[in-house]
Amino acid sequence: MSPGTCRHHSLERSFFATVTLPFGLEGSLSFVSHVFYLEEFIMEIFTQEGLAFLTRWLHVLAGITWIGLLYYFNVVQVPAFAAYGDEGKARNISIDKLARRALWWFRWAAVVTLVLGLLIIGVTENYMQDYMSETSTFGLPHNSAIFVGMIFGIVMAANVWMVIWKNQKIVLANAANVLAGGEANPDAPAAGRRAVLASRQNMVFSVSMLFYMVGASHFFGPLYDGNDAGKAWTFVIIALVIGAVLELNCLGKLGGTAATNKLLWPYENHKNAMYSAGALLVVLYILGEIFLKA
Repeated sequence: MSPGTCRHHSLERSFFATVTLPFGLEGSLSFVSHVFYLEEFIMEIFTQEGLAFLTRWLHVLAGITWIGLLYYFNVVQVPAFAAYGDEGKARNISIDKLARRALWWFRWAAVVTLVLGLLIIGVTENYMQDYMSETSTFGLPHNSAIFVGMIFGIVMAANVWMVIWKNQKIVLANAANVLAGGEANPDAPAAGRRAVLASRQNMVFSVSMLFYMVGASHFFGPLYDGNDAGKAWTFVIIALVIGAVLELNCLGKLGGTAATNKLLWPYENHKNAMYSAGALLVVLYILGEIFLKA
């Protein structure tokens, strides 16, 4: 027996003797077995399958934070701030202290969710093999669903940083300046409206995004039998065109951002956004029934 082996067995005996004293023989054996099980579990996490699971779990955790705050802003904060009425100081204090903190978690949760989502592709074995083709590893219905979900998610993350946060910085700076005794920024109301429109569009996208993200593996993959790449691509393209039109609308490219623009009805309050989110999901679901089944 080599010296290294002797030292290893000596350490094992010393460890076993140490845990035997306080716990007794039966308790010691149980403790040691749990230590070895924990070691095996830790090693499994660092396999490709383990890393894929860990990345997916963290992706979901970050996504809960992001989308949870999205719903908080739209369903709770914005209507509550509107109810302040003439209480301008109270509203500005809430914006400066509450909204500022919530927006920090909101925008960084969006980044973490996006990055981890893209990492899933890299750590999952054969994820992109023959993607969107008849010989795809996971099947065309799965690929089509996750494709639409990913694109919606990427657009939502872009809205967070390029529209919502960009305009909310103006709102936050204005609130802090007014509280300090300065003059109100006349551009702040318009900036706040642009942020709200994009946030409500994200709310509209979020329902379908979550449906197709979760449904790719648990609904479309096992239950849909379509294997026609042309039809699958048709579904994806139509879904993305619909999404593009909605996105252009919320950005004011189809008539401006003024409240007089009737095309902005889906974003004028959170209830309209909910109705619009449901309508978008129904339309996409019908398209899936047409194009993702044999």
